[in-house]
Amino acid sequence: MNELVAWLRDRPYYDGQIRDHRRVPARGPEFADATLEPRLESALADRGIDRLYRHQVEAIEAVRDGGNVVLATQTASGKSLAYTVPAFERAMDHGGRTLYLGPQNALVADQDETLSDLAHGLGFGSRVSVGQYTGRLSKTEKRDVRDRGPTVLLSNPDMLHYALLPHAHRLWEWFFSSLETVVIDEVHGYRGVFGSHVALTLRRLNRVCERFGSDPQYVCCSATIGNPVEHAARITGKGEDTFRLVDEDTSGTGATHWVLWNPPEYEGDRGGSGRRRSSHVETQNLFVDLLSRGHQTLAFTRARQAAERYASESASELRERGENEAAAGVAAYQGALKHERRRELEAGLHDGSVTGVWSTNALELGVDVGGLDAVLIDGYPGTRMSAFQQAGRAGRGSDDALVVMVGGEDQLDQYLLTHPEEFWDGEPERAVCNPENAELLPSHVASAAAENWLKPDEERHFGPTTPDVVAGLEAEGTLERRDTAEGVRWTYSGDGSPQHEMSLRTIESREVDLLDGRSNDVVASLSFGDALRDAHPGAIYHHQGQSYEVTELDLDRDVATLHPTWADYYTRVLHDKEITVEEDLKAKPLDARPDTEVRFADVTMRKRITGFERRDPKRGEAIGRGSLDLPETTLRTKALYYTVPADVEREMRALGEETREDGAGQYDLSGGEYGFGGGIHAAEHGMISLFPLSFLCDRGDIGGLSTPHHPHTDRSTIFVYDGHPGGVGLTESGYDEVETLLRRTHGLIRDCDCEDGCPACVQSPQCGNANDPLSKTEAVHLLAALSGRET
Repeated sequence: MNELVAWLRDRPYYDGQIRDHRRVPARGPEFADATLEPRLESALADRGIDRLYRHQVEAIEAVRDGGNVVLATQTASGKSLAYTVPAFERAMDHGGRTLYLGPQNALVADQDETLSDLAHGLGFGSRVSVGQYTGRLSKTEKRDVRDRGPTVLLSNPDMLHYALLPHAHRLWEWFFSSLETVVIDEVHGYRGVFGSHVALTLRRLNRVCERFGSDPQYVCCSATIGNPVEHAARITGKGEDTFRLVDEDTSGTGATHWVLWNPPEYEGDRGGSGRRRSSHVETQNLFVDLLSRGHQTLAFTRARQAAERYASESASELRERGENEAAAGVAAYQGALKHERRRELEAGLHDGSVTGVWSTNALELGVDVGGLDAVLIDGYPGTRMSAFQQAGRAGRGSDDALVVMVGGEDQLDQYLLTHPEEFWDGEPERAVCNPENAELLPSHVASAAAENWLKPDEERHFGPTTPDVVAGLEAEGTLERRDTAEGVRWTYSGDGSPQHEMSLRTIESREVDLLDGRSNDVVASLSFGDALRDAHPGAIYHHQGQSYEVTELDLDRDVATLHPTWADYYTRVLHDKEITVEEDLKAKPLDARPDTEVRFADVTMRKRITGFERRDPKRGEAIGRGSLDLPETTLRTKALYYTVPADVEREMRALGEETREDGAGQYDLSGGEYGFGGGIHAAEHGMISLFPLSFLCDRGDIGGLSTPHHPHTDRSTIFVYDGHPGGVGLTESGYDEVETLLRRTHGLIRDCDCEDGCPACVQSPQCGNANDPLSKTEAVHLLAALSGRET
């Protein structure tokens, strides 16, 4: 494999891109003995499993002992046996039932196939039966599953919310009354808004199980994250002390050669611009070369359209080289494919007939595709967890494997490529959700009342604010109070089904339909806030490979009209916003500046979109502007904030004595004023960009505001706020880790080799002020003072 890396350095497009190369040594497997039911032991042996890894045995024994379990090991480490063995044992012994919840239907289908095959191998009379219950089934197929009464039911959180819990008494009593095990697969994926919804849905599941006299154990499977037990407890509503953690991976792997690949800056740039050659082009070059050399390769990219496009272009390039056999084996894999096509591709990866695949993160999850020679990661996937999950697809037995992560030009990619030790040695990211979100609680409490009447002690499920939530729902007529012989009860008295009025994927209920102006067909729907940003008049909107221009946004009907366009630019909104601090919740001094506090607060953010820019996609430069008159939006959420010490502000202003003026003439301020405003703005951008290095989130989940004067503090203040109504726990976690965030942000900006701010350090694609003003020198000075670092 060292020879292969040397060969990559010899490619005609190589221009010093290898930033770091490390060999992760091979690891031999560690096995342990386990007593299994004879028929199950035989069925596993027939499928090539005659010994279990030590971590599998530890997890099985922990489940047998009756506690909740978190199994946090790498991809392809055999996590599924940890719950399959006890689930099958309980079914065989006394008909005990298991509910498996997976985040994607593709993963549910994969489990259905594997577990059904194993159940069949047990022979007649085992009492083990497997059933899949997802939204893809017809009404007849769903009824057949219920009539069959499987002992292992495979589903997803959405179906639990929409179909199982609302009909628990009428259709599912047989299941919930004998439910003994709940498997939460890929639990690290339940974070943010979706995770908060799922956490509340599982609290409703706990209530229904209580009603039917069952108390199931939870078995949570996770990738490596920084807080597996804490997160599993928050998701399931069970105490942290009830969980046993199994996190030592004892499966065997071959050696892996990791290459961090940083595309060069654009030809013609003199250096310091921050603009780099496309990560897509770099990855495609590597992909085609590796396939030409005979290496079966999987390339991960972020978007479905990108996977399809680069698979097609890679096959064309191979055919031009005369590599027709390799070209015929190239395919794209993404979540929108039909089940049969996905299965065909997975089988092809196993038997080698599929030589190369471009995939979204749909192949990051636990779908079995065997081991491959090489994995390419087109752009840092946002978290180290995802990067290592994707890399886990490389490795065939004891053979060496190659993983190349190709960086993009944004802050997070470039920070890690500049500080590779943070990639290798940094603490795993923490998963964050907020089951006490005030925007979500009322709908879930109403749903719980529709599933089983509420009692006065419901705060043990839904938290300390439950009495206030119940009182509010009663006052608006959604709940009805009843005095019964057993005490006070509340029942749902609203119209329809509260579950079907709520999606687990969003908080906002207002949506705008996007209509194709030629056919009046709805091509997509966006939340109200996203529509103002992405579907305003003049916006360029991309959907399924087609570019549209928005010609009208009718907010009385919540409809945007789109027409196809050949526009060769993209659009980005400009906005004004302000933050009001409603209540300071907690505060603590910074280590390096005890006179400066960081605070965590309940805030309201108000934003008005004022216009938009048309930008060149190749250079990212503005080529025109338009004005907009759109309504103000408000967001009640949580934020962390801190002020700029008076002495540091004076020093920052002194650094910018010379007059600065941006190319568009938007600002014409004294140097000190521009430099100071640009410094706090740059520090805000940098801090937001590095949130995903500590927490499992996207940069778009976080917003910010920097202002030279704020009325609440009477000082210059920097806010970082949670981008979701009520907050999903991100900025509260950021408050806890603020010292690390400040240190990393300082390193990000200081160590970038640009002249005065670029996409790799302080420019943000989401900035509503067109990334102006930004001033790198003053930002470094501020962050050094707050973190105690050298400028």
